[in-house]
Amino acid sequence: MQHATPAAPAVRETLERLLASQTFGRSERARKLLRYLVEREQAGQADRLKGFSIAMDVFGKDGDFDPSTDAVVRVQAGRLRELLQHYFANEGIAEPVRIAIPRGGYVPAYESNAIRLPDIAEAVPELRLDGAASADRSNEAGTGTPEAMSLTSVLTSPAPSVARHLRFFWMAIALVIAMLGVLILRQGSTALLAGGDISATPETAGATASITSSARADALPQVYIGLKADGPDASRVAASLRAGLSGFDTIDFIGRDTVNDPADDAASFIFDILPGPDAGDITIELQSMASGRVLLSRNLTPADSAPAAVEDRIADMLSSALPASGTIYNYIEQTGTPNGLTQCLLLNGKYYLDQNARTHEAAYRCLEKLANGGTKSSLVYSELASLHLEAVSDHYAYPPNATIETAVEFAHRGVQMGPTSPYAHRAYGYVSSRLGNTDESIRWMRKAYELNPYDLGMAAAYGYGLIFAGRYAEGTPILDHAAETFSGHPTWWDYGLFVGELMLGDTNKAVAASMALRTTATKSHYLAARLIGAKAAGQDHLVSTLLKQLTTEFPKFAADPRATFVERKYPADLTARLVQALRAAGLGSPS
Repeated sequence: MQHATPAAPAVRETLERLLASQTFGRSERARKLLRYLVEREQAGQADRLKGFSIAMDVFGKDGDFDPSTDAVVRVQAGRLRELLQHYFANEGIAEPVRIAIPRGGYVPAYESNAIRLPDIAEAVPELRLDGAASADRSNEAGTGTPEAMSLTSVLTSPAPSVARHLRFFWMAIALVIAMLGVLILRQGSTALLAGGDISATPETAGATASITSSARADALPQVYIGLKADGPDASRVAASLRAGLSGFDTIDFIGRDTVNDPADDAASFIFDILPGPDAGDITIELQSMASGRVLLSRNLTPADSAPAAVEDRIADMLSSALPASGTIYNYIEQTGTPNGLTQCLLLNGKYYLDQNARTHEAAYRCLEKLANGGTKSSLVYSELASLHLEAVSDHYAYPPNATIETAVEFAHRGVQMGPTSPYAHRAYGYVSSRLGNTDESIRWMRKAYELNPYDLGMAAAYGYGLIFAGRYAEGTPILDHAAETFSGHPTWWDYGLFVGELMLGDTNKAVAASMALRTTATKSHYLAARLIGAKAAGQDHLVSTLLKQLTTEFPKFAADPRATFVERKYPADLTARLVQALRAAGLGSPS
């Protein structure tokens, strides 16, 4: 029997379940390849799914890639076909849509599963009770629904043979399982697949109306590359830029060189690679494709484009342009064109640049609305996990009754929805650190860094994680390099540097890092770092001011700083060093 081509939403739902399955759980390359193939095909770009573009976009190959000598695409496509066959024969046997990669190409094919309810209805008319014929006519006319079919009638009507009866019984059971799977996915905002319920609160129920789960609400800025310069240096810059763009969760990178794409969408941008002003120079310009406005421009000298330096130069530029606090999102905000997801990410970025209860609640409520609206973005759950943990650590009033367990559920959901997402891995590492699982935390943080070494935020998180695992000599240089490369970093990087340098015995660097925290006076441990730095620098007036502020605003911390550090799972030697330094500055009991 011929099956209709599945609708795009059904394909997308199947893809997300497939990527989160046990079958694909141990094959990151297969997950990345499958997502790329399906998303490009669904975007109407099937004609571009060739071995060369796949090699560059998915596997990070450069312009010198030769498919005749490097079989990475063919090998991985063969492995992907095997995993798809295994999944649909086992875990995904009741999936409403089947996905395949036909041999001889890389364009996905889709087919409705034969055990779906309409097919059963056509196959077993003789098992209906009286009135089945009229029910068939209603379904053909579009007035019937799959749910209207009575499972009882199928199981209790006379049947020609026991074998046929049993066959349809098991088909009905498979149908019920499939329907339950769809219902679970539709309830994803209030029943996380990680286990445990995240229910909508009265405060968010009414506000959710303005944010839908449509593709537009979840859409990310689209980013292209336009290569308009020749030579090996330009090719190297383009390859590095392409590799960097493909790793950022905050954009949708369209992995092909383009200069002529129509772009009326205000959220489409292009990195043009142009000849520089001097011989051998290369200029990179980030433009809005709708307005033509240049948002960022960097000139790379031949030394900057050299193999040893180009990755740092590209990482600095992309870390300035792509995160929610960067150039692209700032432009979207200025032009008044954010959608549901980009608006929430803007608020989230503002919180990490200015961490206080007000910015935290604004970001949390916005992301919470998207989650309650059935978002398909792993970013939402990853960032909710981190924000929820911040609420636990800093005792924010919202959300009420925040728990680490709920943060774990959010983080788990983020990884399920984005198994190759650096943000999801970073969030899980952060949560693991608060649970005291040091080795697990470092493993997740390192994976986030490896998934996108061009995002200096991931490098900083990895270095930060190492520092708070007591591995100061390993983590401090990584965090320091990230901070030196990217001047527009958030304040938590400076706090990590303060701790690392303090434990390594470099007082001058620790003082400098503590002074960078002066714009944030809403966290007890930030004020404590500033107090220790002021004491070390001999700034007695500032010491007096900070002591008064800590005692007034954080009396519990001031009375027993050790308890806060222990609660935050600081290493024992770090806790002892901080308590000693605070006591020397006049804060805390001698316990």
